[in-house]
Amino acid sequence: QVQLVESGGGLVQPGGSLRLSCAASGNIFSMNNMGWYRQGPGAARELVAIITSENSTNYADSVKGRFTISRGNADKNLVYLQMNSLNSEDTAVYYCNAEGYVGSYYYTRRPFRLWGQGTQVTVSS
Repeated sequence: QVQLVESGGGLVQPGGSLRLSCAASGNIFSMNNMGWYRQGPGAARELVAIITSENSTNYADSVKGRFTISRGNADKNLVYLQMNSLNSEDTAVYYCNAEGYVGSYYYTRRPFRLWGQGTQVTVSS
């Protein structure tokens, strides 16, 4: 089994910064893409940023230049989202997503895709 645990959300003033963290744990054989999505009030869930196992990144246009996604140096099952210059439109529940393989051996590994429990980010004065 694999679990994702998120942390780092909260209330911040416009122009402020927050850093979200997501840790994957369990019998992970390999981790591929990890990403962050968000869902604002009355809106659909949308991609914020994604990072591959080779550290290639992709961002939503609305966050380019303000948000940075990264993975842990020693632990590739960690993903962070550094959010700067936050504004009210960034208010949402942020979800971590991870894709990879679970298992102990190559020939018995199984694919997985998991969502974290979500963490609230509120940007307000």
